[in-house]
Amino acid sequence: MVEEIIDQLQGQEAVNIRTDVPWTKLTTLGVGKTARFVIEPESEAGLQKVLQLCHANKVSVCILGMGSNIVGADNALDEVLIKLTRNCMNSIMIEGSLLTAGATVGNNILVKEALVHGLGGISPLAFIPGELGGSLRMNAGAHGSTISDYLVELHGFDRTGQLLVLQKSDVEWNYRSSSLAEDFLITKAIFDLPTVDKDTENLKLEKLMSIRKETNAKGRSAGCVFKNPSEDTSAGRLIDQCGCKGMAVGDALVSSDHANFFVNTGQATENDFISLAIQVKKRVFEKTGIYLQPEVEFVNPKSAEKLAKTSSTIAVLKGGTSSERDVSLESGAAVASALRSAGYTVLEVDIKALEITPEMRQADIVFPVLHGGFGENGQLQKLMEDNHIEFVGCGSKACETIMDKISSKQVMFDHGIKGAGDVILTEKDYTFPQTMSLPVVTKPPKDGSSFGVSLVTTMEEWKAALDFSYTYDNRLLVEEYIDGVELTVGVIDGEPLPAVEIDYPGMMYDFDAKYTHEQGVTHYHCPPQNISNEIHQQCQQTAVKFFKAVEARDVTRVDIMVDKKNNIYVLEGNNLPGFTASSLLPKSAKEAGQSFVQLCARLALCAIKRKKSLSKD
Repeated sequence: MVEEIIDQLQGQEAVNIRTDVPWTKLTTLGVGKTARFVIEPESEAGLQKVLQLCHANKVSVCILGMGSNIVGADNALDEVLIKLTRNCMNSIMIEGSLLTAGATVGNNILVKEALVHGLGGISPLAFIPGELGGSLRMNAGAHGSTISDYLVELHGFDRTGQLLVLQKSDVEWNYRSSSLAEDFLITKAIFDLPTVDKDTENLKLEKLMSIRKETNAKGRSAGCVFKNPSEDTSAGRLIDQCGCKGMAVGDALVSSDHANFFVNTGQATENDFISLAIQVKKRVFEKTGIYLQPEVEFVNPKSAEKLAKTSSTIAVLKGGTSSERDVSLESGAAVASALRSAGYTVLEVDIKALEITPEMRQADIVFPVLHGGFGENGQLQKLMEDNHIEFVGCGSKACETIMDKISSKQVMFDHGIKGAGDVILTEKDYTFPQTMSLPVVTKPPKDGSSFGVSLVTTMEEWKAALDFSYTYDNRLLVEEYIDGVELTVGVIDGEPLPAVEIDYPGMMYDFDAKYTHEQGVTHYHCPPQNISNEIHQQCQQTAVKFFKAVEARDVTRVDIMVDKKNNIYVLEGNNLPGFTASSLLPKSAKEAGQSFVQLCARLALCAIKRKKSLSKD
């Protein structure tokens, strides 16, 4: 059928046909053997004619621009290859602040022409290899700018050859991706660009180009092989950190200059490239829990399928029925988004009862993001253990111990971990402990986020504080007030993160200091500002000691006070800490060089490894 279409196009105006074209001449990477037929439309009209003819004959098409992010094929494919040359759709027109450019205009040419007319905003695109059409489809960007930022309108054809016009608002533009239909072929775009000072913008451009030259890989490549999982998670850095630089299969090599560039050192084949990509993806996953997703495109759809395999499904549990439901919903949504960025298939489950849901059984692992109640006290964990469902976080025994401050303080005492002096009261007992002096803190032993916690500074406040705390539990913990620096230390898989110092306006890190801020704003310092490096390290060691003492796994957050004499007291642990944008664990992970995506993926990997280990047994 392809041959019949070629016969019909022979001699047609505005269409050029080439046969048996080496992939070395079609792409910047040069991987693959030869393309049987390459059709080169010389105008939009010629392109429309080819598309209409292929659609009428039910023949699939593959569209190429300059081939900067394309991997060719080792075998001939039964489809029409359309090569958009620079002579097709390469016009640029500027009227005031509006710039209209054809899809085959190179990014660097687009930027330079805009600057000639005093227009900017898109300078970072100058060193992104490729043409406007491909850059728009993937919403290319660099240094905080993306090509869609100043877009007004898109023109193009669908695969039937029908002309379509889309407004920017018709498309969802995300980080390094868009919702453009796969069958939409961009022909031109209209931008509304800001006026800039030419000299200033040129200096900015020269600086960016200098940076790019230093980091660009030398040799033939397709540009970045994998997408950055998020704006603060670089695929190249992950590949480098996992020791992949210099890995090679045949003549395909991971560049020593830029780990996300694979270089064709001679006559690399499609199979060389895909085998190397799979090996790199596997190593990064095994070390980080992140499934890298391809940014390059494959002419051969089977190769794309190979590289897209091996993603796990995770059920993220959020909500619950405790007083912390709203915080859990926010945390759960954030974790789900991060895991999707890390390449997982995510099922979000709003849990409203202690039960095993179909999604939990369907998923490879479960990631509970439930604060308080059955989600944190070990009941849900015990239910999952009984149903042989692997999950992120502490097991049921550790959850039960950590959630009950009375039980955890007993474990601390048994392991030589210092805590604040305390007395346990039962309901209707309003006697002030004879062994204590004001100020004291009253708290229910099984609630988080400071629910039911009161600071008592005078005897007149004592009864009201107990009444308030007793609404949450029929047992209360009364602790001595420690005046000093409050810190929290996250522990991930047995390793401590940098401590976060909590600088609140009042005398205590209570609900207001965490959420409502009526007394003033709470500041978080990471690393801490008001303790020495030596005390900081001791706090980290204490947090790890607590983690081991309660037999935790995967993640805990340990709250600590350092008094004016540098004595270290553990206040409590948290086996399912918050995962919102303002939560403390993500803050400390970021200080340690781990993005939120990396943090969530690392925790998911802990559970995945456990499941694999159990399946081997």
